[in-house]
Amino acid sequence: MAETVGSLVDKISIMELKIWHMREQAERQDATPEFRETCERRLDVMRTQRDDLAEELTTLLDGIASGRVVPKVYRQFKMYNDPQYRKQPRG
Repeated sequence: MAETVGSLVDKISIMELKIWHMREQAERQDATPEFRETCERRLDVMRTQRDDLAEELTTLLDGIASGRVVPKVYRQFKMYNDPQYRKQPRG
């Protein structure tokens, strides 16, 4: 499985922010009806995408809880600012 709990939560959070801002645009009283309708159509798509991500997260969490899915732990090996990885001057 390519997605992790963290990556799905991140994507859902971003989508919620997009939905919030698009809803603001859809409710603008100074915008044309055409603009507001376009925003409403985009909101429908965004909500579907959010719901799909939420369903994927639920499925993943159910799999982890039941033991069917064992998440991989990826270690971070950071090399920057570590003096042992700096090239030593040739003498």
